[in-house]
Amino acid sequence: MTRKKEDIVHLNTAFQHMRRSPYQTFAAILTMTLTFFISAIFATTLYHLQTILTDLEKRPQITAFFSDVKTEEDIRVLDERIKATGKVESTVYKSKEDALVLYKEQNKDDPLLLEMVTADILPASLEVKTLKPEYLSEIATTLSEEPGVEDVMYLKEEVESLVSWIQALRAEGVILISILTAVSLLVLLTVISMKIALKQKEIEILELLGATSWYIRWPFLIEGALYGSASAILAWGASYVRLLYATPYLDGYGWGVPLLSAGSPTDFMLPLLAGLLIVGLVVGVIGSFLALLRYS
Repeated sequence: MTRKKEDIVHLNTAFQHMRRSPYQTFAAILTMTLTFFISAIFATTLYHLQTILTDLEKRPQITAFFSDVKTEEDIRVLDERIKATGKVESTVYKSKEDALVLYKEQNKDDPLLLEMVTADILPASLEVKTLKPEYLSEIATTLSEEPGVEDVMYLKEEVESLVSWIQALRAEGVILISILTAVSLLVLLTVISMKIALKQKEIEILELLGATSWYIRWPFLIEGALYGSASAILAWGASYVRLLYATPYLDGYGWGVPLLSAGSPTDFMLPLLAGLLIVGLVVGVIGSFLALLRYS
């Protein structure tokens, strides 16, 4: 028998195993689908939070507003001093005139507000971007203690909150997904073991006819891989449908950051599908192989 014909035989045998025990097949696929679906939900949520955090870190993280007693030369000196700490990535100085231009842009639809404001009443400012979120508090304290600084605004709470959420979700996700993966392996191991036990006489006959151990094992390994791949596709499809319905609501929770949407799946969903398929195949084959070891 050629290799190609042998592969077809193994595949047909695996499908026969699945058709002859539909309830066991359903239990294995359902358990693994639940595991992969929860994994996809965690992965999508983390991707959204990380996208928001990355965007926030790219924005000016600290803005110091100066009183009129602070000259431009004084601000330049302060600028050089905080850069010397080695914790600042970049700074942008905005004069009163720059502030007026920005104000006009933000209020261009309200002529009354534009008439009431001139450059003289707007403060000059210094926008600071730190190398790491951990440096925000220290740089903000330095700026707030500087004479002539009226106010300091920075995204400490937003960034720290997102970092905490991401860390918590990662920890919870690892624990929960590990437990569900272990349950999936146990269910798969049990299902394959039952099928091997039911076909013990057929296996003995094949051995008497000269079949190799791997010839007997391959249909069960392929069956496990089919369970894993089918579960991964079903879980990905369910998570995609969930994203499709959730997309209209995500924009309101992104702080103006363009998030993942069902209309642009290549950003994350297609790589997620590939990842789920790989994990599904690995889990399916490992579960089947462990079951085979018990009867080898």
